[in-house]
Amino acid sequence: MAHVIDFKQVSTTGLESSPVAAALAGLRANEARYFMNKYRHPFTVIPAAESQDTIAYVHRILREERGIVLSARPLETSDFQVDNTRFTYVFYEDGLVVNVMYSLDDPKKRAVGFKLSDGMDIPRELEGKFKFASMKSKLAGTIRGSYFVIKGEY
Repeated sequence: MAHVIDFKQVSTTGLESSPVAAALAGLRANEARYFMNKYRHPFTVIPAAESQDTIAYVHRILREERGIVLSARPLETSDFQVDNTRFTYVFYEDGLVVNVMYSLDDPKKRAVGFKLSDGMDIPRELEGKFKFASMKSKLAGTIRGSYFVIKGEY
């Protein structure tokens, strides 16, 4: 069942099995705040069990673009379009968040982003492949992030 994320009252609902549930919930709330402030768009998530097509889409891009196969268990997803850009998120049990930003009309504005919840290690599948920059967030603590540009069509 889908639910809109409240970025004022951060909740771990749906993320309870994560060892970094509070930090992951803060990261999810941080994304919700961004989309509400920038686009006036509510950030809605769906349990992974109900969104296998979304997970398959993200995993296909990771595999085909960089040969990355993640071992962490997906907990939730979000998939929506704002203007001419599709945004797809997968929140993983280990605290990783993968997001795909895919412009429908500008191939130069397509990327995959990785965000690491405060307190988690870099997943072994990403170690040495990316440099992670840090930023502070009132909702999520320290967020470490990286990205790569998508070259293919999805």
